[in-house]
Amino acid sequence: MLAVQGYYDGATIKPLEKIVEKPNQRVIIAIMDEFAEPIKAARQKEMRGILEQYANPVLAEKEKGAWKRAVVEKHGNV
Repeated sequence: MLAVQGYYDGATIKPLEKIVEKPNQRVIIAIMDEFAEPIKAARQKEMRGILEQYANPVLAEKEKGAWKRAVVEKHGNV
């Protein structure tokens, strides 16, 4: 048996941890008297731009046309 934490968002029950469930697997749902802090904003944060701090402008410039150069290098003039 596996126990995971989660919360009810008013429509569905959302797990806070990654679970590997199988179709038709039985579950036990226990409703607690405690309330979780709203995490809606944290869960819906966009991932776009999250790695921007690691971007290297020099390498980004080299990426432009990299595929075309690789094809020419491998197969000759295209």
